[in-house]
Amino acid sequence: MSTVITKDVFDFLKQLKSNNHRDWMQEHKKQYQANEKLLKRFYGEVEAELNRTDEIAKVKVFRINRDIRFSTDKTPYNVHRSVSFSRAGAHRRGGYYLRIEPGNTLMAGGFFGPEPADLLRIRKEFEMDASEIRKILDAKKFKDAFGGFNQEYAVKTAPKGFSKDHPDIDLIRLKSYFVTHSFTDKEVLSSGFKDKLVAHFLLLRPYFDYMSEVLTTDLNGVSLLNDT
Repeated sequence: MSTVITKDVFDFLKQLKSNNHRDWMQEHKKQYQANEKLLKRFYGEVEAELNRTDEIAKVKVFRINRDIRFSTDKTPYNVHRSVSFSRAGAHRRGGYYLRIEPGNTLMAGGFFGPEPADLLRIRKEFEMDASEIRKILDAKKFKDAFGGFNQEYAVKTAPKGFSKDHPDIDLIRLKSYFVTHSFTDKEVLSSGFKDKLVAHFLLLRPYFDYMSEVLTTDLNGVSLLNDT
């Protein structure tokens, strides 16, 4: 039987938001642990569904404890639960992400803050020919689900070495290449949420397949991977 995210998960996170301190967490530790057990079961089922058509190497459940060492916000706990699913192998690029939070649940996928070499390779590809990525972004199902790349992370005009007048500068100036989709609380608490979530993850595959090819070849299309 498929695991369903319960209202108790949301109730706990809502209460935590209003009582974000260690004493309250200690008093509600059993509730937290029960919710975590349910959520990890849910994550495992999502992983199994993804593995039908992909290969997941790692499932990372993000800690509820916040790293407050360098933050002005000293509240000790995150008020959401998050998980990522990493794809296996150097030839599979891109990652899946889920954040569960009352009123703010979303899934995401793509490349958040790629390392400099990968970022330059992506930008160079788009500088040379952006027709294929445009085709993926403009596909009806993809566009209806995600809209397009998150525009929050970008340089103001153009990265060093690129022309601000390039016709695809809207893509080249980005510093991350990921998309998101939000879910209502009603959707998250429904019996069909897992299927809806996985369906949105699967919509990312043409994008992941394309970017995997880009990031494992040079600009001439020659593989950068060692044949083994």
